[in-house]
Amino acid sequence: MDKKVERLAQIKYFLTDMDGTIWLGERLIDGAADFISLIREQGKECIFFSNNSSKNRSFYRDKLSRLGIAASLEDILTSTEVLIYYLNKIKPGASLFPLGTGYFLQELSKAGFNLEFDYGRPVDFVVVGFDQTLNYAKLAAACRFIRKGVPYLASHPDLTCPIEGGEFIPDCGAITALLQAATGQPPHVVAGKPNPLTVEALTQRKKAGKDTLAVVGDRLYTDIALGHNCGLTSILVLSGETTAQELKQSRLKPDYVFPSVKELALKMRKYAEL
Repeated sequence: MDKKVERLAQIKYFLTDMDGTIWLGERLIDGAADFISLIREQGKECIFFSNNSSKNRSFYRDKLSRLGIAASLEDILTSTEVLIYYLNKIKPGASLFPLGTGYFLQELSKAGFNLEFDYGRPVDFVVVGFDQTLNYAKLAAACRFIRKGVPYLASHPDLTCPIEGGEFIPDCGAITALLQAATGQPPHVVAGKPNPLTVEALTQRKKAGKDTLAVVGDRLYTDIALGHNCGLTSILVLSGETTAQELKQSRLKPDYVFPSVKELALKMRKYAEL
């Protein structure tokens, strides 16, 4: 058997991105449902992972269901959970000044962290998510905390979030870049892909060896970089952010490249017949 065929055949867990890989906005990418069905038919598992911290697992479960894909909460992992995993390692119950949506705040609060929204109160960390409710007052307060020496942590590094029509909106990485430019301080930690903390958090839930894990996604600097950082099989799809030209110019190369998960599913079916 060809080595590339054999490598793909041994994968048991597909850590699969959602935005730009399974859907764009409210549209399921052609072939995505068949890809998920095939994984399950072959006795493998799909773990849906999103760096998008503006939503939570329940939201993603409901969206997958709405788009025709059944999933349980245990099938879903987000960068917020990876951030929580890290915070629990260094300071459980810490006091946080958050930049994030209601979903982000709910997850932090449920995990036992004390959320402060008043600049006049001391905090242990500023935490930054994909804040689609962002305003200048929150940015200014975060910068003031950081300039006073409070470390800040970001949920993920994505600069943009792909939406329908081939367009993009600013994401957590862009907010983090603004904070760094304003304060001169880099984030203490950026959770989510490509940080190996993602795989640590995942293996707390799934007892998966690295040789049985593959990461599937549309971004070189998060999805494919995670594969490289953790020694995982990496599969790039060109249905979201990364273009063929960007891939050609990049030093970071995936193990496999497909136009979308539709073609990946076709290849997996072919490999299964060999």
